[in-house]
Amino acid sequence: MAIAFELDRADDAQMRDDRPPDRPVRRTFTAAYKLAILEAYEGASRPGEKGALLRREGLYSSHIIDWRRARDAGALAGLAPKPRPHPGADASELGRLRRRAERAEAELHKARLVIEIQGKASELLERLLAESEDEKQRR
Repeated sequence: MAIAFELDRADDAQMRDDRPPDRPVRRTFTAAYKLAILEAYEGASRPGEKGALLRREGLYSSHIIDWRRARDAGALAGLAPKPRPHPGADASELGRLRRRAERAEAELHKARLVIEIQGKASELLERLLAESEDEKQRR
């Protein structure tokens, strides 16, 4: 008897999948669905009909309360998913041009620093040359 139990456990181990289960996905409801459920819920008049609706749809009474508040506040129409603008050719071109302008501004800044340093070096060399000519004239 114990041997059969061990064999069953061994077979189960071979069949078992050790991967963790997939992560659950949160349900989302459209504004149209919410309004339809609210209408059906509020139209239910027979005893137990509201509870049957909630069980059939897998909802809780808190959903109804929240959705009713949102509808009464006028926010339910704003809950509809809004289409996101996809960056088109214009947006990618704009981004490319911005990066190009940033690089050009960085290079311009470097060039101005180089010119400033060259000007100071030139001024220093002129002073040194003037001092050496003064010394030659004194001799």
